Amino acid sequence: MQYFSRSIDTDLLDWMNSRKHKPLLVRGARQVGKSTAVRHLGESFDYYLEVNFEKDPDVAAFFEEGHDVKRIIAKLSAYYNISIEPEKTLLFLDEIQSCMKAIESLRFFWEDMPELHVIGAGSLLEFILEDIPTFAVGRIRSVYMYPMSFDEFLEATGNGRLVPLKKGADSNSPLDHVFHQKLVELFRDFIMVGGMPEAVAEWVDTNDYNKVSLIHDDIVTGYENDFAKYKIENH
Repeated sequence: MQYFSRSIDTDLLDWMNSRKHKPLLVRGARQVGKSTAVRHLGESFDYYLEVNFEKDPDVAAFFEEGHDVKRIIAKLSAYYNISIEPEKTLLFLDEIQSCMKAIESLRFFWEDMPELHVIGAGSLLEFILEDIPTFAVGRIRSVYMYPMSFDEFLEATGNGRLVPLKKGADSNSPLDHVFHQKLVELFRDFIMVGGMPEAVAEWVDTNDYNKVSLIHDDIVTGYENDFAKYKIENH
């Protein structure tokens, strides 16, 4: 699936280039594009290592043995055969809600290896973090990602040149009628398609509401499964 630029891209680049890049926790619902945005950022590094605790649960054992981050990264590097070097590697811990010890380890990456870029991401993290009342205060940075906005939808559908016109319009300088009508039509599409990246990608490829609706159904089913799973695990 092609990458659609997101507003969070700027935040991620600022974090990457900052002198003090605390471990970053990208929070938000499933399917809003968290992993895709981080992978896109990973293209800016010499090395990129992605750990997915749902796809590869055995790796959680590396974090269960304690919080020695140098030992953890040595094992991850050997397991995935990818170099992990400060300032050169982005370490991405995806679906981190499935490994409590990995969440707890984030503060130790900041304390013991602050030069390494580390990002954690996951869905329904609030269910997990409520069990860590003093979770890494001052040592972790959290950013939130949401479904695509109308501006992002315009960019994805090849109508990005309308964004500055829309933003620049006001009561003293209204949009030309033709642009206003175009934006109204596109907003109707946005209301129907929504902001989930997979649904937007399907719309860009097919302009078929029926196919988009099938993706909506799949996403809703996934949410229902998540709620049931976390309700059982956490109560």
